[in-house]
Amino acid sequence: MPDPARLHELPTPSLLVERSTFDANVAAMAAARPEAQLRPHVKAFKSTALARELVTAGHTNFCAATVREVEGMAQAGMGTDLLLANQSLDLRRLTPLVEAGHRITVAVDSAETIQAAVAGRIPEVLIDVNVGMPRCGVAPEGAGALADAARAAGLEVRGVMGYEGHLMMASAEKKADAVEASMALLLRAAADVGGDVISAGGTGTYAVNTWATEIQAGSYCLLDTDYAELDSPFEIAITVLATVISVNPDGWAVVDAGLKAFGMDHGNPAWPDGDLFFCSDEHTTLLDPDGRLRVGDRVRLQPGHLDPTVARHEVMWVVDGDAVVDRWAIDLRHW
Repeated sequence: MPDPARLHELPTPSLLVERSTFDANVAAMAAARPEAQLRPHVKAFKSTALARELVTAGHTNFCAATVREVEGMAQAGMGTDLLLANQSLDLRRLTPLVEAGHRITVAVDSAETIQAAVAGRIPEVLIDVNVGMPRCGVAPEGAGALADAARAAGLEVRGVMGYEGHLMMASAEKKADAVEASMALLLRAAADVGGDVISAGGTGTYAVNTWATEIQAGSYCLLDTDYAELDSPFEIAITVLATVISVNPDGWAVVDAGLKAFGMDHGNPAWPDGDLFFCSDEHTTLLDPDGRLRVGDRVRLQPGHLDPTVARHEVMWVVDGDAVVDRWAIDLRHW
């Protein structure tokens, strides 16, 4: 069967990407962080088709959160410079890709992750440094010794990475100083580690992080309601299309996209045309006191958190208003 040509032909729930908004987001970031100054993070969108759009915009180096994402990007021909910006003990899966000539670097923060890189024949690493977010990363004062251990194990240490994720949503008044303090920790570690890569940042700090040599942003191209609260040039390009399946005369309507269609850790999705009451497994209830909605109407809901929302779907439908102009497989899901 041919792909749907209009919104009303799509099954629901369906994930939509508004082409013009996406293009504007990509252009804005490419202007701010051209070429190798940006290492787009594929965990945000999990799609090699979307990644190719970013290659067209000048970004050929990517980072990923899972081995599966690295595998998929390399197999799709985008293995020029891939960074697994995460700890993994399952790196033997990447050995065939390294042997095939793809450049793959992994983050390490312990003797165990160094040994995993050696076992997987991964030749290059970054030392992952804890810069304030209580997650992965060696303490800054331990980064130099870990780099020495990596080199002793036969690995090339390209530099450091550190994720100031705890500052992505900080207020504009506090963000610049807080990021500077966080990056001071990373620069301290970089002086001990050596190498020429200082990898950090994200969509929430790309504009103020002037210390990193590359920014690991991914959400900017699609955005979500959480990031939309920030003062940035990016707008929400992604929505979930849903169908009204029930209308109650007491002032609400129910659509067929619920908890299983959205990442909910940042709260409910938003309905730009009104107020959203609550979500349940297969349904979202919209407040409709004026009785505007009818059974069969289509609505677009904006996700609160992009990454886990995308991971619940198999395809993004690229749209221009009511016209469906392309489909991007979400082919980097799972681990």
